[in-house]
Amino acid sequence: MKTKRIAAGSIDEYIAGFPGDIQKTLESLRTTIKAAAPGAEERISYQMPAFTLGGNLVYFAAFKNHIGFFPTSSGIAAFKRELAPYACSKGTVRFPLDKPLPLALIRKIVKFRVAESKKKAKRP
Repeated sequence: MKTKRIAAGSIDEYIAGFPGDIQKTLESLRTTIKAAAPGAEERISYQMPAFTLGGNLVYFAAFKNHIGFFPTSSGIAAFKRELAPYACSKGTVRFPLDKPLPLALIRKIVKFRVAESKKKAKRP
């Protein structure tokens, strides 16, 4: 995949730097995250799209052969069984570009991260 590697100032700019089919995948991921995390703020962090809500919730990025989804290590650990079909590391899931994104699973992970964030915010 050939991309325009410029520093994006917004998620819109980031997504626009990819071919049409990847743009559609990234937009569906973005829409899923926004629906699961109402009130979360969008930003670019570490040159990737990020969502924050009282702290970092999730990041995502497009790569040559996969979409990287970064729900922190707690998001990976909590959904270890459901994420078994995908390549994972401590805080990253790699969804292959040649397969549909598991949007229902992503929604569950984001909701889990929102609940974690709210719980953390209530601590004194």
